[in-house]
Amino acid sequence: MEHKRYFLLLSIIFIIEFIVISINPYNRADWALENVLVVLSVIFVVFTYKKCPLSRLSYSLRFIFMSLHEIGSYYTYSNVPYDEFLLSYFNVSLNEYMGWNRNNFDRLIHFAYGFLLAYPVRDLYCKIAAVKGFWSYFTPLNLIMSTSMLYELVEWGAAEVFGGELGMAYLGTQGDIWDAHKDMALASLGGLLAMVITLLIHSRIQKDFREQWRLSLTVNNKGY
Repeated sequence: MEHKRYFLLLSIIFIIEFIVISINPYNRADWALENVLVVLSVIFVVFTYKKCPLSRLSYSLRFIFMSLHEIGSYYTYSNVPYDEFLLSYFNVSLNEYMGWNRNNFDRLIHFAYGFLLAYPVRDLYCKIAAVKGFWSYFTPLNLIMSTSMLYELVEWGAAEVFGGELGMAYLGTQGDIWDAHKDMALASLGGLLAMVITLLIHSRIQKDFREQWRLSLTVNNKGY
């Protein structure tokens, strides 16, 4: 399947999911708030597709992440019934097995943010900045970590502005005072794993991998 058709297929599937989920979410106000960044992200992807198309893998990873996010926005993150689903179909309780006392779907999404989006971020960064070697892995991870921090600030700001039940639903701490720290740590861990996996694969398949790495760490003494 050619690149354009693949991109169109993923777009259509996501639009269908978005429409279905928007019909009757558990908390309409929270759903709307959760999808502000989704709409902005979709607009960004659509408008950059022609000038800076990413790989199929990048679009696939973005699609998976956004699809998972839509599930969270539909139920409200702290109420996603993943444990009920596992009990119903597999007779297994993940919460009981892991010893969890809270709904951890939000934790999964924060980890997925790093693990699934670090590669697309790297793909875009390398196309724009034309970097190779160490910086092509370190900077995308840095961007994942910094945007994860910025999102926590957005959550805090939204909770302060809207307050009440909507603010708490969007914040989703579930009584954990270290919620923001854990979310950022999981996003960072996901991004780190993604970059390590990418690095290991490239070290195997790229003939000039070591040379690129060496040159990226060479000090430029020529000035600017």
